[in-house]
Amino acid sequence: MGNNLDALTTLFTEFYYWVTVVFMFLIHVGFCLYEVAASRRRNHMHTLMKNTMLIPLVTVTFFFFGWWIYFAFPNGPFINGGINFEGATAARPWDTSMGTNLQDHISGVFWAAFLLFSWTAASIVSGSVIERIRSGAFWILAVIIGSFAWIIDASWGWHWDGWMVKLLGYHDAYASGVIHAIAGGFALGILVVLGPRLGKFAADGTPRDIPPHNKWLVTLGLFLIYTGFWGFYAACNVPIISPEAIGGQITGETWTATNIYLAPTTLSAITFNFLMSLSGGLMMAYIVSKGDPFWTYSGGLAGIITASAGNDLYHPIQAMIIAAIGAWAAYKLHYWVERKFKIDDAVGAVAVHGYAGFIGLVIAGFVLWGQPSSPYEGYATINPLGQFAGAIIMFFVLGFLPAWIGSKVLNSMGLLRVPEKVELEGLDFESEQEYQAAIADVVSAEKALVK
Repeated sequence: MGNNLDALTTLFTEFYYWVTVVFMFLIHVGFCLYEVAASRRRNHMHTLMKNTMLIPLVTVTFFFFGWWIYFAFPNGPFINGGINFEGATAARPWDTSMGTNLQDHISGVFWAAFLLFSWTAASIVSGSVIERIRSGAFWILAVIIGSFAWIIDASWGWHWDGWMVKLLGYHDAYASGVIHAIAGGFALGILVVLGPRLGKFAADGTPRDIPPHNKWLVTLGLFLIYTGFWGFYAACNVPIISPEAIGGQITGETWTATNIYLAPTTLSAITFNFLMSLSGGLMMAYIVSKGDPFWTYSGGLAGIITASAGNDLYHPIQAMIIAAIGAWAAYKLHYWVERKFKIDDAVGAVAVHGYAGFIGLVIAGFVLWGQPSSPYEGYATINPLGQFAGAIIMFFVLGFLPAWIGSKVLNSMGLLRVPEKVELEGLDFESEQEYQAAIADVVSAEKALVK
């Protein structure tokens, strides 16, 4: 009976993570639609291919070394101990658990859940740099964030034994910082070096609006991202676990679901808070943007991201209010930074993910002040200083800084940005002849319609 119960639990857990991975794939369908909607016709295929090819590149590098980093670096290293070689012995590409075997049903689907988080981090960056970055440069930067920078921050602040959780009381249950703040900071680091799209700013520095090419595709894209994000929330939980499995840290004998820190939670709780934070973000974004469709839908996403750090512990009304604050701040900060620093973020990714994620971490420090960051004794409790320090680490140290350095190196080699001529003609056209042929086809088609 015990063996059968263990087998059923294992199979349920395997299927649970498999389903969340499938749901999270919709995030990337959404990002493709969303970015095509935001780009102009002459850049559509470049935009799609740029975002598509990060999938195999990040997958392969995450298999070879990204997954190992998560288990090897929870101590910093050298902040709360050294590299945890022993803890990472099952995550090396040649280990038995990293391949097909009938004894391990969990490693592959759990690895895939984290891999989809990696894709998400890279895709967030992708939208902000459309219409001017070289594909190869973006793919190098995608690997840096997807298989290196974000998985380090996950090891530090999203691992049950991470030093930020232990020492700072850092709490980020659904990745306001671990994925979103770091991706927003990373995007900003690239944009500072990459520069704005041609024509974005007038001679006097006044920003020009370059509206989305297709607003109904924005709608479809973001609704798919909402759907995938809901699956993302579920993937951040452990579906069923016994008290004995985590050293008796859960009181009582009842098996339970837990968050990423192995503290008890339920899918019911996060369903309340996911939908309330989405609603708070949508309503505030609609008001502050005066009904602009692009920012209304983006604000719904910003609202979820802002509340995500504490959505395992918030009351649903708290989640709604916090989401509204984040959506308002993301909208206002986007345009202030654009005017002040001449940053051209084509889809508002830095604001929606980076600023909202940063703000969400800080708010959680105040609203959840004194709450346990983890069920384990001796860990620091959630506090404003720890959350603010965590936000700085996520956005600037592991986000902005690696991207800025990587972009500087690529730019010095002439590999970061496409030539001006190519940008004007469109990144979908490889040559002047191809461009002229396409224009001729369009003209011929228009003449035929007139006749």
